[in-house]
Amino acid sequence: MAKTLTRCPVCEAGLHVSELTCGRCRTRIAGQFDPCRFCSLPAEHLAFLETFLKCEGNLSRVEKDLGISYPTVKNRFTAMLASLGYGDDALTAPERSVENSFAFAYTTGTSAAPAVPATPPAPAAPPTPDSPEMVARRLAILDALGRGEMDALEAAAALREL
Repeated sequence: MAKTLTRCPVCEAGLHVSELTCGRCRTRIAGQFDPCRFCSLPAEHLAFLETFLKCEGNLSRVEKDLGISYPTVKNRFTAMLASLGYGDDALTAPERSVENSFAFAYTTGTSAAPAVPATPPAPAAPPTPDSPEMVARRLAILDALGRGEMDALEAAAALREL
């Protein structure tokens, strides 16, 4: 069966399902139905999600199943979450819209973009080693080590990356 389209091939706007049909009795239900979030995932993220679920959410098992390094697994997991709209760097829909409009105006030279501040905000200072954020990150790595989601070498590498 073909994958359901989620974007218009002409204007790239989001598509909605407008009719559902029972394969057995041919009953039809009309309306406007949003596609599931997972249906809009690119093929590589969907394949990763299936492997992640098959491995019961254990990233170390995903690493072994796919034959790739733990940092690569973690990066793919983060990319998949961002594709679904989750994660620290995932933008909300209005922010994404403003960002895309600004990029369009910048590349085309039009003024279609909403007003954007003249000076970008100052970058956030990196967290200090004893900040609550860093402590939480270290504890999360140690918890993953305790649950067997990563081995000692992976945990040590993850802690060094902080």
